[in-house]
Amino acid sequence: MTRGRIIIRNGTVVTMDPFLGDFPRADVLIDGDVIVAIGPDLGPMDAEEIDADGKLVIPGFIDTHRHTWQSFLRGIAADWTLGQYMTGLHLGLSGMFDPDDTYAGNFLGAVEALDSGITTLVDWSHNVDTPQHADAAIQGLTDSGLRAVFAHGGGARMYQVPSDVPHDQDVRRIREEHFASEDQLVTLAMALRGPQYSTLDVTESDLRLARELGLSVTLHVGDGEWGRSRPVTRMKQRGLLGPDMTYVHCNTVKDDELVDIARSGGSASIAPDIEMQMGHGWPATGRLLDAGVRPGLSIDTCVSNGGHMFGTMRATLATQRAIDNDVPGASDLAAVSLTSRDVLSFATLDGARTCHLDHKVGSLTPGKQADIVIVDATDLGLTPMNNPVGQLVYAAHPGQVETVLVAGLVVKADGKLLGSVSESARRLGTQARDRVFARAAATSALVDAATGGGWMPSPLVTEVAG
Repeated sequence: MTRGRIIIRNGTVVTMDPFLGDFPRADVLIDGDVIVAIGPDLGPMDAEEIDADGKLVIPGFIDTHRHTWQSFLRGIAADWTLGQYMTGLHLGLSGMFDPDDTYAGNFLGAVEALDSGITTLVDWSHNVDTPQHADAAIQGLTDSGLRAVFAHGGGARMYQVPSDVPHDQDVRRIREEHFASEDQLVTLAMALRGPQYSTLDVTESDLRLARELGLSVTLHVGDGEWGRSRPVTRMKQRGLLGPDMTYVHCNTVKDDELVDIARSGGSASIAPDIEMQMGHGWPATGRLLDAGVRPGLSIDTCVSNGGHMFGTMRATLATQRAIDNDVPGASDLAAVSLTSRDVLSFATLDGARTCHLDHKVGSLTPGKQADIVIVDATDLGLTPMNNPVGQLVYAAHPGQVETVLVAGLVVKADGKLLGSVSESARRLGTQARDRVFARAAATSALVDAATGGGWMPSPLVTEVAG
């Protein structure tokens, strides 16, 4: 299907634009890749019509941090700790990937994201040890039809914690060959290890490289014990903080470090469900808000958790309310500290700000790109629609995502992704899984690696970089 003029008719439109607000019943007009008008009854149009009567029309979700290459390893880490994840994935299976496997992982993960209404994804790509792996990862994103930020993070040889290996200079070639224009659907950033996983000198040189190339940076801080080493403070002491930086997780960093992030203009990406499951620590949602940072949401990895935003939104909301009510006297609170609209904003507009794309996406605003999701609110689980935002956050699921547009192009209609992408993603993902585990079985160091849920790697011993 080609881009043209499309009008979405008679939907309940939640724009997430603070000036436009919500419309109980309205039309959305798209011309090419751009939203051009929103309002009740826009009148007759020479345009393809999409009937959204009884349905919710929202901005596409934005996943601000996902290790997409791991998608076909889904479920294997359901009962692992963070230390076991580091051993099993970074010091184990990651080395079994060839470029075809990397392509399959990124393609499957991106198609899965699209199917659930995620239209933008930050691909935190830290298993690209060779130029061929990097090229395959980028191609997987491109072929999916998703809007993505390819955050180049190097490969396994950079994750011998603590690492004194500088960031892979192949990022220079990648920028020149793949990212000549900022108007592409897939754009470039750098995913850095930061002072938790590399030395501070390496962190400084990596940031210098990113800034030389004019690339934004995303890096992990505050993941479990590694995060207690005051990574933000140590970077601040070197004068490294800046508005081009996104800090992922933030669970165990101190409150004053969160304030430093806010004052430097930095942003944050949180993944509450994976953070609690793997033992990163309590989600930093409320503490970030208190510091002045509105975070974006992250799926992180599907090796244990699901790949859709609905579960992450619910985990975000529930955990912060539990934290709030754990305070003595909390039962006397006049109102909740975090609303369902806040969390939907984290998943859309705040997510766009987090990955520096809020000028393009994140809200249904005339002039922005037409990244739009239509959710079937006639489903029994959403009927009747009394509180659109609250019900979307608390009760919706990927099976209710009926239509998805990316840059004005319909990629999902009538509940199904168009073309053969679903079948291709499943086939490629399964074949890659079989190849990787076959290689692992032939490697003495990974002889126990297997599917079925019984493989329990020895955890990586905590050692903080100096």
